[in-house]
Amino acid sequence: MKNFLTLLVFLFLLVSCNLASGSYPYAERYNINLPEIELAYKIENFKNNNPEYIVPVELGLEDGRRTEIEHWYHIYFNVPEKNKIFLTWVRKKSKTETTFAFVSVQNYSGLGNWKLINKDYKKPENKKVIKEFEENILSKLDIDKFIQK
Repeated sequence: MKNFLTLLVFLFLLVSCNLASGSYPYAERYNINLPEIELAYKIENFKNNNPEYIVPVELGLEDGRRTEIEHWYHIYFNVPEKNKIFLTWVRKKSKTETTFAFVSVQNYSGLGNWKLINKDYKKPENKKVIKEFEENILSKLDIDKFIQK
């Protein structure tokens, strides 16, 4: 009986725990067949040519690495027609490949309340938000031919 209770408690803890590990475990990742610097340039060029995607300065959300040794280069996209801000990052995978990740979303009405992709949304809404990202950002970066499926 004692073993059964121990097993039951263990299973309950296992099922109720969030078992994702590492930094950004829920991010929606895209493998891009471009060096990190080229992808970053394409993103910067896109934002310069489409200033509506630049997050207003007063929000304090700046693109870049948070420290000199950090692996992730964070990029924020303003999506005014959806009243949202998307947080993404790029990270070198190899000399010729980069990971581009969609991390979270913040609605204008809930500034400060980031919702993680693949965690904080129910499945249908999560798919919808990922599709919004792919249509409003990913497809407009001129990198379609570099995305590894």
